Amino acid sequence: MLRRLSLLSSRSPPSLLSPLSSFSTSFSTSSLDIDLKKKRNIGISAHVDSGKTTLTERILYYTGKIDGIHDVKGKDGVGAKMDSMDLEREKGITIQSAATFCKWGSNHVNIIDTPGHVDFTIEVERALRVLDGAVLVLCGVSGVQSQSLTVDRQMKRYNVPRVAFINKLDRSGANPFKVIEDVQDKLKLNAAAVQLPVGLEGDHKGIIDIVTQKMLLNEGDMGEVVTEADIPDDMKDLAAEKMAELIERLADVDDEIGELFLMEETPTVEQLKAGIRRATVACNFVPVFMGSAFKNKGVQPLLNGVVDYLPSPDEKDNYALDLDDDEKEVKIKCNSDEPLVALAFKLEEGKFGQLTYMRVYQGSLKRGMNIINVNSGKKIKVPRIVRMHSDDMEDIESAGAGEVVAMFGIECSSMDSFTDGANLAMTSMFVPEPVMSISVTPDKKSNSANFGKALAKFGKEDPTLRISTDPISKQTILAGMGELHLEVYIERMKREYDVHCETGRPSVNYKESIAMKKEFTYLHKKQTGGSGQYAKVIGYVEPLEDAEETFEFDNQCVGTNVPPEYYPSCEKGAQDAAKKGGLIGMEVSGVRVVLQDGAAHAVDSSDMAFRYAMAQAVREAMGAANPSILEPIMKLDVVAPMEFQGSIVSGLTRRMGLIQNSTNQDDNVVIEADVPLAQMFGYSTDIRSITQGKGEFTMEYKMHQAVPRDQQSTLIKNFKEQEEQNAA
Repeated sequence: MLRRLSLLSSRSPPSLLSPLSSFSTSFSTSSLDIDLKKKRNIGISAHVDSGKTTLTERILYYTGKIDGIHDVKGKDGVGAKMDSMDLEREKGITIQSAATFCKWGSNHVNIIDTPGHVDFTIEVERALRVLDGAVLVLCGVSGVQSQSLTVDRQMKRYNVPRVAFINKLDRSGANPFKVIEDVQDKLKLNAAAVQLPVGLEGDHKGIIDIVTQKMLLNEGDMGEVVTEADIPDDMKDLAAEKMAELIERLADVDDEIGELFLMEETPTVEQLKAGIRRATVACNFVPVFMGSAFKNKGVQPLLNGVVDYLPSPDEKDNYALDLDDDEKEVKIKCNSDEPLVALAFKLEEGKFGQLTYMRVYQGSLKRGMNIINVNSGKKIKVPRIVRMHSDDMEDIESAGAGEVVAMFGIECSSMDSFTDGANLAMTSMFVPEPVMSISVTPDKKSNSANFGKALAKFGKEDPTLRISTDPISKQTILAGMGELHLEVYIERMKREYDVHCETGRPSVNYKESIAMKKEFTYLHKKQTGGSGQYAKVIGYVEPLEDAEETFEFDNQCVGTNVPPEYYPSCEKGAQDAAKKGGLIGMEVSGVRVVLQDGAAHAVDSSDMAFRYAMAQAVREAMGAANPSILEPIMKLDVVAPMEFQGSIVSGLTRRMGLIQNSTNQDDNVVIEADVPLAQMFGYSTDIRSITQGKGEFTMEYKMHQAVPRDQQSTLIKNFKEQEEQNAA
């Protein structure tokens, strides 16, 4: 007996188990009247090409935000709503995170669709920093991939509760239970299915809801009609088995379900849902949903899962730093009546000026009110507040606690905090270091002004894009997260500012370190008439256990041989030496400098003398401490038809790659390798040539490690030759 649960005219039931009710998609000019318990702020994150944007497109359609479903790659001339850049539609990937909002039943859902490519990982980082929950999308065939691991680390960093959605179950080789095993083993998450697929690959018809023990099928041209039926007899045993597994995993992390489990009682639907919600909000459990976004299956039940299991803004603890009380942590109250605390987490420079994306944590933001930028101390009047729907906007008068909105006409930096008087600041986000750089020059001198404007805009938008000028060659250097990252900005410069750039070969972000402990005693003494310069420093340099750690300075001086007022100068001198190593002039990492003693002169000692002495002492000591050059090593995943396995492996071996693992997935082989970044230039062209365009790869930074000695000699030789050329 089938029962219809949604109709084409209303496309968004408040619940699959509640009576139908239609709603208007128009929103109030204020968000203050939205019940806090009915708000959800979620991000959709995954490995590249797992179907995030396709899923978001279906969500927007079923919630009535858009009138039709369009192709992600833009082949239909329209393209997915959330990929508004022409470049995104041409490449078929998400480059910038995009925000939207929709209504599911009586619930207000703010959504941020994030990129999957590792080069744009900062977009995921900033979104997860401000969101309350997330949907982790996994490919039903490939399972947990390299960027899935990165996204999971980011979610754990900010304690973001998440639900998982296993997508692409219509694809050949789909195996959702293998994916769940990967989630448990590779991501170390306590995950269990709350749904089962009804058929896989070409036979995928819908899902079985384990919690309610009902079968849900999508019907209609766009899957807009969901029908409910009893579980088929041939799937009842599997459904019972997975129900038992779900209860058992919940019992490990939830006391109420645990008590029922020990008493061998079966929880009711309400008890089970409540237990899943408690465990999910506490980040102790991940409910796993299933479907195929491209085939319009399983999306509405996922939306119900977002409402049922992910937290409202007041259920996630957030803390600010009290700048008047030594940055003591203060718990934020998610209440619109409290004093304002908001965070600017993303900037976009558009034709109408800077668009600043804001998360309101406490209090309310109203048009015309005066707010204070805590970081700069500037007082600002809020000119305009908008809700974003990709690149479309809707003006609103105010935004309450728990809202994600945008403001026009506010000059600020990413991660600036705003209040209406309190001296509270939100913590910033983790920003990874760039791993690749290129030199860029405008092809015409007449384009210099636009070139400067473009770099200023891009540098403000993206913290992982570092812009600098080489002090010797005077070239402009762009440093970023990878080839694609830098290519996109060069292309954007051309399209948005009509600036064509000439680029130099990408350079690698090498570092320098040492391999042994070395003591130093250095005396700086200079007399030129009048007061001279005198400073003596004694100590040692040693390698840190983890070469990835930054440069450290440890002052162990006892007594006043080195007067305490010169300690900061000694530390600055050590930092000066660390900025430019003695081998190839790169930043020094994984080194501790310890100052133990020294001497000063009553007249001739000065801050400058001690700073200089310390810098020279550290440079000399590091030069004698078996110094080495460290290069970035990338974790590379290559997916291609099995027939090309030999060619791929031999190609990686030529590039100094170390094969870590090789697995078969149907007719494809997945090769995992660690490869030096310096050897990866041009690999995108190489892999297309080797695999006749059928292979693809993803790459993310793993670590820095020492280069081979012969390569180190070559790098030092090239550096010296370059310095001689520049000097000439």
